[in-house]
Amino acid sequence: MDLTPSFIGFFFVLILAIYFLSSAIRILKEYERGVVFRLGRVIPVKGPGLVIIWPVIDKLVRVSLRTVTFDVPSQDIITRDNITVKVNAVVYFRVMDPVKAITAVEDFFYATSQIAQTTLRSILGQSQLDELLAKREDLNSELQKVIDLQTEPWGVKVTAVEVKNVDLPENMQRVIARQAEAERERRAKIIHADGDFQASQKLADAAKIMATEPLAIQLRFLGTLTEIATEKNSTIIFPVPIDLIKTVMEKVSGKEEK
Repeated sequence: MDLTPSFIGFFFVLILAIYFLSSAIRILKEYERGVVFRLGRVIPVKGPGLVIIWPVIDKLVRVSLRTVTFDVPSQDIITRDNITVKVNAVVYFRVMDPVKAITAVEDFFYATSQIAQTTLRSILGQSQLDELLAKREDLNSELQKVIDLQTEPWGVKVTAVEVKNVDLPENMQRVIARQAEAERERRAKIIHADGDFQASQKLADAAKIMATEPLAIQLRFLGTLTEIATEKNSTIIFPVPIDLIKTVMEKVSGKEEK
């Protein structure tokens, strides 16, 4: 069967219509926005939902507004006290202005990654090892502020930066272990000395009270005997007051003189 010119024309128009609709209709998800270039110029951002553009004339670039997470590779860092460590981190950011993210920088993801790496080396290189290990939250906050300040012109907001791992050389780990052990011994000696000092104060106070009350010494002796009697001892040492011995010796000396 021969195809008539009218049928061929209709078939051609149908194909063009299908191509036009497939090229003109875009569906953007809730977290997506479309940056449209019309003859090279940016027009207002499209989406989410159904978006219609002009084929050939318009070019649509999808931009996700979700928070993006990427790992910063391990960086060799020399701290301010000349210790070499390897540090990696994780960065959280999201696009706030789709137009700037597309027009202000060629690849905002790659650019943010490079800024994060250089800033990590710069900021952590200005801190000492003790600060890097003990003041992690302060360093994270400073990293977030510095990186966000540099990515703001690109319409990118850095929400958080977290230092993940700090890898120390093996010899430095041994040095830190010895330092921690010495610190624990120092604290133990201070606590022991403080206990001896408090005990001496209490004994001095007790001695002053017993010096004013002679019967208190006898009661203390009896209390000591009670404590000793609870144990299975074959020998009991009974403490004799020196004053009593002194009195007996004086009486004996007096009799000998007579």
